[in-house]
Amino acid sequence: MNQSPIVSILIPCYNADRWIAQAIQSALDQTYPNREVVVVDDGSSDRSLEIIKSFGDRIRWETGANGGGNVARNRLLELSTGEWLQYLDADDYLLPDKIEKQIQFLTQNSNADVIYSPHITEELGEDGVFHNAPAIANLPLPHDLWLLAIQWKLPQTGGLLICKQALIDINGWREDLKHCQDYDLYVRFLMANKRFAYCEQAGAVYRWWCSGTVTRRKIAEIYRDRLGVQNAIESHLSAIGQLTKTRSDAINQARFEYARRIYSWDKQWAVQVASTIRSSNPQFEPCSRVAPSFYRRIYKAIGFTGAEYVAEVKRKVWK
Repeated sequence: MNQSPIVSILIPCYNADRWIAQAIQSALDQTYPNREVVVVDDGSSDRSLEIIKSFGDRIRWETGANGGGNVARNRLLELSTGEWLQYLDADDYLLPDKIEKQIQFLTQNSNADVIYSPHITEELGEDGVFHNAPAIANLPLPHDLWLLAIQWKLPQTGGLLICKQALIDINGWREDLKHCQDYDLYVRFLMANKRFAYCEQAGAVYRWWCSGTVTRRKIAEIYRDRLGVQNAIESHLSAIGQLTKTRSDAINQARFEYARRIYSWDKQWAVQVASTIRSSNPQFEPCSRVAPSFYRRIYKAIGFTGAEYVAEVKRKVWK
């Protein structure tokens, strides 16, 4: 491996004028010298493009009609000249030594295709104010990457450093996917047997918006895409003989958790998801994390629909 490979820091931007300057500056402030910063403005209607242009020739940038996040990410892949890629969402930022630490780690893990590190979460309210201290999403070893993907515990995209050729090999980002793009990417890397290596030092800051204004339609789209990722994992692991009991149980626990959430606004769909669980494992029992003991007893006796009906009646009585 080249001891000093070029790293392309790739920033897709859409209507992020409040944050984009910090994202770009954090890329320019990286202590690792052999890097480039490339920004694609995805048809912003706010001041984002004006701010991007203000960085002059310190960055490369391009703008065009709005095509969606993964269209912008694939365009950034085409524009990049680096051997390694750092994707950075426009409302997030990097600590100054993030890339340097991962490149140093890479010298001892030269066969890796993906370096992954925990990210740091900053939780923002609807007012844009931080409500909790930043939290590091630690990932204690050893790692079963399939299990982490099933449980939605892998780092946010900014925590990764990706070999460009590995991303090309899996045909880049899926442009037809609106949500869960990062997990779809991880799963396709795993399916392609790309090698992951864990660097425990966190250097990417992910801003999580704890907003209560997400529409029901968007929530439905998110759960459909999440279930799609879970189904793809199950099918692949089953086909290659690696669907262990632990992994299968985790998939069904995830489905059950989604079914419970969906039930409040789409009972028919929730029942369909729950029936998938029964088909996969007739002996399935929900864990205490997602269902209280009284619910689990009812579920065991009369199934998902009955347990949800009783839970709904109980909530109304207690109001």
